[in-house]
Amino acid sequence: MFHRLTLPVTAFEQNCSLVWCDETNEAALIDPGGDIGKLLQAVEERGLTLKALWLTHAHIDHAGATGTLARTLQLPIVGPHEGDQFWIDALPQQSQMFGFPQAEGFAPTRWLHDGDEVGIGRETLKVLHCPGHTPGHVVFVHDGSRHAFVGDVLFNGGIGRTDFPGGNHAELIHAITQHLLPLGDDITFTPGHGPESTFGEERRFNPFLPR
Repeated sequence: MFHRLTLPVTAFEQNCSLVWCDETNEAALIDPGGDIGKLLQAVEERGLTLKALWLTHAHIDHAGATGTLARTLQLPIVGPHEGDQFWIDALPQQSQMFGFPQAEGFAPTRWLHDGDEVGIGRETLKVLHCPGHTPGHVVFVHDGSRHAFVGDVLFNGGIGRTDFPGGNHAELIHAITQHLLPLGDDITFTPGHGPESTFGEERRFNPFLPR
């Protein structure tokens, strides 16, 4: 069975997700932006074995602790899409700009593309390429639990910013309306910040989406 736990990290209250398969106790962290001690404590408390780091995109609050965790624990870095290479290259400058601890550089072990799959234990998630907030942003969808991890594409009552380098409002709206919402109103999602919601709630009430 698939399990998930939301762990807000950094001053940006970014929703890092710990996901795991209870048959194997193998786990992955989605968007380990910081607060390494808090993340590893959550893994240890549940008796899990951390196997991978998955990234939706490479903004500092989502990727800041990735390089250190990958190096110290010998973990593969899976994602995002190659479109975010320039954000990975800029992590040291992002650290300084936003007052974060100095982020270690890293190279993803595997880039992700639309239609790919990632797995942990016996659980599999689909990958959707959803640019707009960043060019290389991806989303992870677990069909069995009808849940998606959408990073900063969509929020409860909001959408991702598109005023950063590489942002594109039209691409973001297209990703939401053509890739995410058609998956079904019943799908719950963990956004990069703030409370969870469902695609149905956002389709009906999100003021930033076209009617």
